[in-house]
Order: sequence, then structure tokens, then C-alpha cells
Amino acid sequence: MSAAAGAPTGRTLPRSFYRRDARVVAPELLNKVVVHDDTSARIVEVEAYVGAEDPGSHAFRGRTTRNATMFGPPGGLYVYFTYGMHWCANAVCGDEGTGAAVLLRAGAPLRGIELMRARRPRARRDRDLCSGPAKLCQALAIDGSLDGADLVTADRSVRIVDDGVPPPPLPGCSARVGLSRGVEHPWRWFVCDDLNVSRAR
Repeated sequence: MSAAAGAPTGRTLPRSFYRRDARVVAPELLNKVVVHDDTSARIVEVEAYVGAEDPGSHAFRGRTTRNATMFGPPGGLYVYFTYGMHWCANAVCGDEGTGAAVLLRAGAPLRGIELMRARRPRARRDRDLCSGPAKLCQALAIDGSLDGADLVTADRSVRIVDDGVPPPPLPGCSARVGLSRGVEHPWRWFVCDDLNVSRAR
């Protein structure tokens, strides 16, 4: 059985990994593996959001019921609903109370691909299964019930692991996607030439 087909190997990222500036954590999350139950995907695209100094962030105006997880301990999973139909997942970063996180924008499917296909029947190719933040959540069955999950203890079966594949030495970098504010910040990173990166290259 291949490594992709079996249980994910590697170490779960420790809380100290997340207890840093989101702009430092984000590019280092590239090529890590997000795991939920019987599915996993290699992270190939991310965006950093930096709390009160970032007008593009949900946390810019302070804590609310919706964004409370962003202000929690580093290593939390912040899941939010957008456009009335999609879930998006973020790894909480920095010190507690900072309101910073990294959006998991796209992944390369590794394990549970048949499950992903069943959850995303409109995906014509495997590279379309996780090639966007909402697609990634749908493929891995991440929804609002997982908001506040702990990526370090995997208390709700969601974690991010390091399986030995290093981040790219020269990741792609650009402005973040789909924002009307904070558009000047180049806080999106991606694995160059990876076919699973979202269309906004």
C-alpha cells in the first residue's frame, strides 16, 4: 500500500509552530498535510490574516461571535461560512488574543480520494477536488461543527502533520484573493507549478 493510501505518517505540528506571526507560519505550512478522519491533502496554497493591523481580516474590528476562534489559542481551527454556501478553514496563529490566522486555500489530494470525489461530484479531475478554500473544506468534510477544534490535540480528528516534505525554498507570492481591503499586502503563498493551486495564480 502506498503512503498516500495508508494512514498519514509524520508528526503533528506542535503549538509552538503556530505561536508565531501568521506571515511567518503561512509559507512554512506549504507542503504540510491537513488530515481529517479518512482524508488528507498536502497544503499547496495559503493566505495570512493579521488581526487589528489587517483590514482584510475578519478580526480587524475586534472579537465577535463569528470570529471568536481567531482570538483563541494558537493551533485552533477557525472555520467560517461565506457566500451563504461555503466553509473555509484557517489555522489560528500568534499569541492568544491576537486574532491572526492562516487560510488553507488549496491542497493536493493524498488519502481518501474516493470519499473526496463523492463529496465533490462536480469535480471533473482530481486536481479540482481541493483547488480552492471551499473545495478543500468540502472534500475533507470540514464544516462549522469543527470551528474551535484543536489542531494540536486533534480533539475532533483534524490535525496538520509534517511528513518530511519541506516547504518550497522559493514559494510563489502574491496579493490575497477576493479582497476589497488590504489588497496591497503580498500575503498569499503557493507551491509554484502545482496543478492543485487555485485558479487565481
